[in-house]
Amino acid sequence: MSVITLNEMEFHAFHGCLSHEKELGNTFRVTLSISIDTARAGSTDNLADTLNYQKVYDVVKHEMDIASNLIEHVAQRIADAVMGQFAEIDEIKLLLSKKNPPLGGKVESVSIEIHKKRIL
Repeated sequence: MSVITLNEMEFHAFHGCLSHEKELGNTFRVTLSISIDTARAGSTDNLADTLNYQKVYDVVKHEMDIASNLIEHVAQRIADAVMGQFAEIDEIKLLLSKKNPPLGGKVESVSIEIHKKRIL
């Protein structure tokens, strides 16, 4: 088993409960670690034998483009969509961070981490 990680994908998106968050948006970062068997790709050197992470990125981007009130909701949607569209994935770990959250003080980011494992 191997882990492919898409590190700190950055998006400008409109997630949040406050009106200025919905209007102006904010910077979000997503790190997605994917557990998958890469043995065949390791010997064939053929993209068809592994996960095309461009397609995974496209799924994450699509979900990030859908405005939500809560990062918990966004993270769950991303996790569900990735697992749903790529049957070869055994497990994922997703970290979604919202930069400079409006908390009334200096906070670099607030994050949620989700682990999802395929049930066989």
